Amino acid sequence: MSRHVVAAVGEIPLNGSRKVTVKGREIAIFHVAGEYFALTDRCPHEGGSLCAGRLIGLVRSQEPGRYDYSRPNEMLQCSWHGWEFDIRTGQSYCDPDSIRARTYEVKVEPGEALAKGPFVAETFPVSVEGEYIVVEV
Repeated sequence: MSRHVVAAVGEIPLNGSRKVTVKGREIAIFHVAGEYFALTDRCPHEGGSLCAGRLIGLVRSQEPGRYDYSRPNEMLQCSWHGWEFDIRTGQSYCDPDSIRARTYEVKVEPGEALAKGPFVAETFPVSVEGEYIVVEV
């Protein structure tokens, strides 16, 4: 797997999101409580944008009229039909046995770590023939 820098810390507001494209894939990045999470931007239900969805908490009930609210902003509600996904695992809460949004590993790294080499520039042989410059690729 290859690594890609997608944003600087601070560019995605707390409890906010940003859509990025990496190798042709649209990925939604979320910032929740100082952590970052990445999921495919396409809802597996019918293709709605997950980045445009709403971050909510987990609500459970053991009996009628009593609700337990936990995990604030860790559940993602699809912008089209409201299907809910756990941003940590991608698990669907509408169909947990068979539907999951793809997740990607996210790391925060200091800029100096990204700048360390060794870097190798790609080179191409160049020659001059008469009045023309020729590059071989």
